[in-house]
Amino acid sequence: MLSVKHNESVTFTEDMLGKFAEIVRRYPEGRQKSALLPLLHEVQAEFGWLSVSAMDKVAEYLHLDPIEVYEVATFYTMFFLQPKGRFNLEVCRTGPCCLVGAERIMTHLEEKLGVKEGEVTADGLFSWRGVECLAACGYGPVLQIGPEYTFYENLTAEGVDELINELRKKAEGAKLDADS
Repeated sequence: MLSVKHNESVTFTEDMLGKFAEIVRRYPEGRQKSALLPLLHEVQAEFGWLSVSAMDKVAEYLHLDPIEVYEVATFYTMFFLQPKGRFNLEVCRTGPCCLVGAERIMTHLEEKLGVKEGEVTADGLFSWRGVECLAACGYGPVLQIGPEYTFYENLTAEGVDELINELRKKAEGAKLDADS
């Protein structure tokens, strides 16, 4: 995954442009805007999030006004409009989960990680946010972690602490393997 900063210019690789062309060919002539969602997914997979410059490039590629891309990217919570941590913790914040402690879990995450919702920890490992229903209402509070979107149910503050410790160990293990 490439890294891009907020105001940095974005260039799509030949490989990405090839994928873009393949995606656009799936749609009838004159309906290229239908390729917008899959193109945004490709861009996010490449850069980790959707910067304004990346969205502008997608708009240019599809011959759209940039606002048409922004409208879509800001509507769907699956798109990230700012950098995120390696582990992005998403807590269901809808009624059923809140009734059983989701708000306490979000407060605990803020305190434990030392970052507010949407921010990234100094080590780049964690970010967190509240999301809409994760469809596990009977098992709340619920949290999912991307990019694999592993679910954790019936959360407690202690369970969140254990999870964060496991993820730190996983990251350290990956770092050691990379350094070997």
